[in-house]
Amino acid sequence: MKWFGTKAAASSDARPVLARAWGSGAVALGEWPASYEAQLRAGVMGNPVAQRAMRLVSEGAGACALKVRGVENAGRVLALVGRASAGQGLVETLACHLLLHGNAYVQLMAGADGMPAELFALRPERVSVEADARGWPAAYLYRVGESVTRLTPEDGAGRTNVLHIKALHPLDDHYGLGCVGAAAGAVAIHNAACVWNKALLDNAARPSGAMVYDPGDGSVLSPEQFERVKREMEVAFAGAANAGRPMLLEGGLSWKAMSLTPAEMDFVGLKAAAAREIALAFGVPPMLMGLPGDNSYANYREANKALWRQAILPLVAKICGALAQGLDDWWPGLGIEADLDAVPALSDERAALWERVVAADFLSAEEKKAMLGIG
Repeated sequence: MKWFGTKAAASSDARPVLARAWGSGAVALGEWPASYEAQLRAGVMGNPVAQRAMRLVSEGAGACALKVRGVENAGRVLALVGRASAGQGLVETLACHLLLHGNAYVQLMAGADGMPAELFALRPERVSVEADARGWPAAYLYRVGESVTRLTPEDGAGRTNVLHIKALHPLDDHYGLGCVGAAAGAVAIHNAACVWNKALLDNAARPSGAMVYDPGDGSVLSPEQFERVKREMEVAFAGAANAGRPMLLEGGLSWKAMSLTPAEMDFVGLKAAAAREIALAFGVPPMLMGLPGDNSYANYREANKALWRQAILPLVAKICGALAQGLDDWWPGLGIEADLDAVPALSDERAALWERVVAADFLSAEEKKAMLGIG
């Protein structure tokens, strides 16, 4: 048997696996995918809760307005950061990579004038760190099929060539820790519950029951009769299209209906708990996912504010800080940060700050502007 995804020792009398494959077909029902690609296919592409949670965080980060300080040509920097990377928004793509994989890589492409012309986001599962003899990153290897490209962290002039942004990993020096692996168990449970529900619908939304043969003389069906009855049941009575169809029995056959026991109905609560764990792994309040039974927030506004304060804004701050550090070789003193005044979820906090500052008579006009970030 399998226990928490770990394969027990094989035995000759082991029971056959009855689970059907789901997703891409590479992972059986109830198993936890191990590779990053399999986790994405099962947990993001094949699970609505994880996909919605990922989109809430990454699209929120991509839609966050940015502001530049410390340089004169702020418009060029904003245009560079705001440009699409391979058809996708740079900040949104990096936020997705950091959230799922824990690592985000940006290649700085210089133009004819030597200034950065494009910031290209590399897919993190294709990048590996090449360490030197002392353990420090010496280069990055970018693999696409059989092709391997070696990228150095700095170019010949000592300026940043590849920027590595990573989430905190307490046990790894070179790679960050993503959330898709932590959500793999809950995703496997949620997907298995979906397959269970689909199987119930295919069987008239309840266990079909039992066909009882009792002719009274103690005889049993022959193998040919058994296969014929089984085949006729599958063709004429199984599936949603045959729900409620009357059944005609003969030769001592009788139908005994069955129903779900309370223990078998526990999968409903199990699926809801798995969905909440998925949302927790992605840092999204369950209320925003439409999950019932969440009383942690007073209303939708508070949950949305928690999403921005605890998930989106810290992620944007990490990305902007790394981009500013990488572009500092061309624009010394550059600072990039989120424009909190343009975040609708924080409008009530900003209004309360304005009221307090305006009511402070002991502050001068210049001090009030400084506190409000004006000028």
